[in-house]
Amino acid sequence: MQISNNNFPWPDYWGRKTSIMGIINLTPDSFSDGGDFCSIEKVLNQVNHFVSNGVDVIDLGAQSTRPGAIEIGAKNESKRLIPYLKKIRSEYPNILISIDTFNSEVAHEALSNGANWINDVTGGRRDEEILDVVSEFKCPFVITHSRGSSINMNNLTNYDDFLVDIIHSLERLTKKAINKKVSKDKIIWDPGIGFSKDTKQNIEILRNIPLFKKFEFPLLIGASRKRFIGEILNEPNPKERDIGTLAISCLCSQQNIHLVRVHNVKINYQVLKVADHIFR
Repeated sequence: MQISNNNFPWPDYWGRKTSIMGIINLTPDSFSDGGDFCSIEKVLNQVNHFVSNGVDVIDLGAQSTRPGAIEIGAKNESKRLIPYLKKIRSEYPNILISIDTFNSEVAHEALSNGANWINDVTGGRRDEEILDVVSEFKCPFVITHSRGSSINMNNLTNYDDFLVDIIHSLERLTKKAINKKVSKDKIIWDPGIGFSKDTKQNIEILRNIPLFKKFEFPLLIGASRKRFIGEILNEPNPKERDIGTLAISCLCSQQNIHLVRVHNVKINYQVLKVADHIFR
């Protein structure tokens, strides 16, 4: 496991295997695990489980981004997040920690308290000052394609040219970030599976991963347990969608994707260990 500071912000074997980002939502209303991690003890147990089973990055979120989620504001988000972050950093000084936030105030406080990455589902679109924060801390920055907000994104699935529109949006957001002095070599692209996209569109992204790879940014794919998997499997319970998630992780290994963001670290680690031996 890499030492936790922003001079060495990458997982071991970055780019030579499919790394795993393990999701811990500190929220009562996330679509899969809302309310599951509502105490320090439960969160630390989950971190320990992740670390014991091959996680590369822990992704902490204190603001749900599921469709329909209500925004709680930066102050409440920080109040929910920072105590857990401090405790995790204290117990696990060497683990890489990403913060899932689109608020610059939250990003600054988190990075000041030991976080390593910022994972912004809006790519700086909602709060452009987050780009200044990322630039100041020189940390990795995940730029995700999305539209609108959690309240209205499911109504924003009409595109002129679907894949081209996503790529152009990622390019625009990346240019803004670089103009704010975010280092190009710290940027990761996420095409935004599930964000303002229907099932057919999510599948189209997965079928066309090479289009995104042409731009030579590391790619993150975050499909874990999402609704389109449930629609394909006719499975309404998100926690019963892990097998479908594994199919996508195998695809990511085959396509030499840098990083998958998942809820169930153990089984994804196992399937990727085998898949990486086949495809890499």
